[in-house]
Amino acid sequence: MLRENLPAEAVLTDPDVMAAYANDMASFCPSGVPAAVVLPRTVEQVQHVMRTATALRVPVVPQGARTGLSGAANASDGCIVLSLTRMDAILEINPVDRIAVVEPGVVNAVLSRAVNEHGLYYPPDPSSWEQCTIGGNIGTASGGLCCVKYGVTAEYVLGLDVVLADGRLLQTGRRTAKGVAGYDLTRLFVGSEGSLGIVVRAVLALKPEPPQQLALAAEFASTEAACAAICKIMEGGHVPSLLELMDRTTIRAVNDLAQMGLPETTEALLLAAFDTADPAADLAAVGELCAAAGATEVVPADTHAESELLLQARRLSLTALEAVKGTTMIDDVCVPRSRLADMLEGTARIAEKYDLTIGVCAHAGDGNTHPTVCFDAQDPDESRRARESFDEIMALGLELGGTITGEHGVGVLKKEWLAREIGPVGVELQRGIKQTFDPLGLLNPGKLF
Repeated sequence: MLRENLPAEAVLTDPDVMAAYANDMASFCPSGVPAAVVLPRTVEQVQHVMRTATALRVPVVPQGARTGLSGAANASDGCIVLSLTRMDAILEINPVDRIAVVEPGVVNAVLSRAVNEHGLYYPPDPSSWEQCTIGGNIGTASGGLCCVKYGVTAEYVLGLDVVLADGRLLQTGRRTAKGVAGYDLTRLFVGSEGSLGIVVRAVLALKPEPPQQLALAAEFASTEAACAAICKIMEGGHVPSLLELMDRTTIRAVNDLAQMGLPETTEALLLAAFDTADPAADLAAVGELCAAAGATEVVPADTHAESELLLQARRLSLTALEAVKGTTMIDDVCVPRSRLADMLEGTARIAEKYDLTIGVCAHAGDGNTHPTVCFDAQDPDESRRARESFDEIMALGLELGGTITGEHGVGVLKKEWLAREIGPVGVELQRGIKQTFDPLGLLNPGKLF
């Protein structure tokens, strides 16, 4: 029944091949063995899969590039994995309306470069932007380095075509700059991790391409001083295109991996960038604030190429930390900017308590921290301590008035913590929404709740 109306190459059942589709990049997230993997190329093929799944009562797990960090794309036993990577067409780029219409399998970087050719800009840029897909970005409401100025994926999704659990096609949202007709179902699907429907087309908002950014690096003798500088920058009304933080552990890991010559004697490295009409002036003003907050050295870049070299260190952070012990658990706690220093200091205490290496890199401008627990997955005791430290970090974030996830999503990894954050009334209402869209519970079961 599943193979009907699907080309032979679209259905995979070889166990060894299907194993590659079992999970995303998150640690400590169980995954099952799918009954089949389907790689559709058309909306009609997705509808056929969902009609078949509904008729046979078979769960469906939608997937993109599987670069996620929460287990949201992990297969469950006996499911159909619906991989949307072959639906990768950019259907339209409209410079007048400043929109792009794309299929879910379009890679983020491919879209970014395509709109750049029209003098336009698609801002969301997750660290995995060279691999991750727009459908996956929408499913997890992902962010990136530019969020401090440009916001997250949700702010760029104007409309969606969604295949519902029973195979019906729903169109939400608009192509216009404004529109407030009815409930905002588009925003509801963004971040729903494939639990409400399958996104098969998206209308995305674009911006004019900004000038090339210039960056600076500021060294600090303490994370407290670096966080004080961040508060002063934001309080002063500055609008950086990027404001990132790396702690000493992360700096050392990057140096070990790439021999970049970063200053290992510093406790925190702050990276700021501006893509304004006069970025050098903005950098000079921010440099003065950093110096006043206690920066031991401030190094502004003179060219875009020099800026990219500075930012490359930040982009290598997670890869470098993974190389420390071979396995990482990457947390995603977002706190108010005013509590950023408390978050970093608390994480350091947790690392000491559990005798673990925990490096922190952060989208500091919006308070989104990525404490990264490095551990040996072959060591049961160290693995246990890693998991316990991860939970303590999330608890710390909530205590500081934050959220358990700023951009990675809930998936399997944080489902227990979602209930703690939103409370029993929130859980009840969200489960009611799930029931309305997916009464049989077939879409991505076991995720979120």
